[in-house]
Amino acid sequence: MSTVFTRIIRGEIPGRFVWADDDVVAFLTAAPITPGHTLVVPRREVPHWLEADPETLTRVMAVAQAIGRAQEQAFGAKRVGVLLEGFEVPHLHVHVWPAQGPEDFDVHNVDRNPDPAALDAAADSLRQALRAAGSTAVPPA
Repeated sequence: MSTVFTRIIRGEIPGRFVWADDDVVAFLTAAPITPGHTLVVPRREVPHWLEADPETLTRVMAVAQAIGRAQEQAFGAKRVGVLLEGFEVPHLHVHVWPAQGPEDFDVHNVDRNPDPAALDAAADSLRQALRAAGSTAVPPA
């Protein structure tokens, strides 16, 4: 059975993609800690990050770093958070979110009902920052 992330990657469930290459995608989470909170996910299902081969982990983290740099630009972030947890979806994914201070690292403060227009705007801002940084893996809106 496919994970929800695989279904998003296949287009069966809508997603706000900001990155898409042959191996990795990145899309905004439906429950952000802060605006621009993005999930970086390998296309291939890997149930637990400890089961990933080193090449997959390296690629996922390289994309996470590119996303983080774009979040600094797009959202004026002072820091960027990164988290691997995988309890809710058994498919390797890295959370990357812009932060202004320590309070933005409390994962219990997610917005479970974000405004769709705000999510669209955050995705647009992030795609623009990625393009400005020279990324060719930015999909159209």
